[in-house]
Amino acid sequence: MPRTIDGWPDIVFASDWRNATLTAAANDGRLRRIGHGIYTPSSDADDIVVRRNWMAILGHALPGAVVVDASARSGCPDANGRLYVDHARRTPYLLPGLSILPRRGPGPLPGDAELDEFYLSSPARGMLDNLSRDDSRRLTTSEVERWVVDIVTQHGEERLNQIRDEARGLSGLMERPRVFERLSATISAALSSGPAAPEMSDALQASARGEAYDARRVELFEACVTQLSEHAPAPLADDEGLRERRRFLPFYEAYFSNYIEGTEFTVDEAARIVFDEEMPEDRPEDAHDVLGTYRLVSDRDEMRQVPRSADELLELLVARHRTIMELRPDKAPGHFKTIANRAGATLFVAPELAEGTLRAGYELASGLADAFARAAYMMFLVSEVHPFLDGNGRVARVMMNAELITAQQIPIIIPTVFRGEYLGALKNATNNSSFNALVAVLDFAHRYTAQVDFASRASADRDLTRTNAFLESTAAEANNVRLQLPSELDRLGP
Repeated sequence: MPRTIDGWPDIVFASDWRNATLTAAANDGRLRRIGHGIYTPSSDADDIVVRRNWMAILGHALPGAVVVDASARSGCPDANGRLYVDHARRTPYLLPGLSILPRRGPGPLPGDAELDEFYLSSPARGMLDNLSRDDSRRLTTSEVERWVVDIVTQHGEERLNQIRDEARGLSGLMERPRVFERLSATISAALSSGPAAPEMSDALQASARGEAYDARRVELFEACVTQLSEHAPAPLADDEGLRERRRFLPFYEAYFSNYIEGTEFTVDEAARIVFDEEMPEDRPEDAHDVLGTYRLVSDRDEMRQVPRSADELLELLVARHRTIMELRPDKAPGHFKTIANRAGATLFVAPELAEGTLRAGYELASGLADAFARAAYMMFLVSEVHPFLDGNGRVARVMMNAELITAQQIPIIIPTVFRGEYLGALKNATNNSSFNALVAVLDFAHRYTAQVDFASRASADRDLTRTNAFLESTAAEANNVRLQLPSELDRLGP
């Protein structure tokens, strides 16, 4: 147990100490009472102390209790401090930040995990308990279905079948044969070995169709749609009269999109690759990545193709990935991933869930009418799923700009110096379900792209250089150098 000042544990039970010792410590301020027979030496708020010591408190106050009902899935108190248990006690046990809510039950059963003076329901028991009755103590049917789907997607069919076998045995002990039938039907649907009833959740319906998806990611996409719907920036129309001003934009779009992914060339090297098809002998694959990207983004007909269905989304992703990664057979060009991929601590959608998650994510996009919002969403969807072994960022940005070009808006480039802001905004969206930073970053990049003179390489290089676009992101950040809008510099003068 953690120790604090004077050797006192973080949570002190009166039954473990002499009364005189406790009285003296309380009188001189070394301990403070936070509940009947419970003290702490910590200066933290009572509810904080209680929440971090809830396991010790449960084992001490209700020994032999079994964590059940809605608490069975998480195995801990909910956000409101509620913990549901099976115990002989008749009344709630209440402390700041913790409400232990008992009910009478059979006590520990085979498969329950024995912890410190209490037990945690097995998944089989937890599912049976939660499906047995519809009340505030229990998960909803939809939440149980989500639980089942999460198990099969995270742990596989064998584990879910094992849980069904365990539940079959427990149903007799718990006298819940009809509940087991419901659970078994739910598991069959999740395994695509039985039909999904019309009233079953969307996640279970998708699993039954063989289109299982990452439910946590779909919730993230729902939040993305909601926030983008509320914060769409002003559109930046691609005026035909200014089309010549952006003649070389596709070249720089391809250049920067590859550079921020680690495919680094000088601008002159990239120009020879794109315009002269002069492929460096030592880096043909890298060179083709740049050329393949350019061929996509410079093709106006190609960039006016946007998905009108989930099937079209998958078709476009596969075709565009094949074009970019054509010379990298080890990256399976034009094929979805078969092994898991990650970036740092972020583990992307599992291979077996990638297509289903893309389909579910696409359906949510119907709620976005604004072109910028739809563009940002499509980029985030592809980036978050990461359906390919490599090339995901480049494909995601192609999908983004296709939405803008189809809506006759200016596309977006992400200059090298802006890489940190862009990736940081994506990471914040993933980790915190907050998309304000991503909208701000893309809006700035959108306005920046509109202001650069891409009429020639000379004019583009001039604008890009003076606005710091070519600088390495990490070095620029260390020196407090940022991407500047050309209009900002024009106002300052020479």
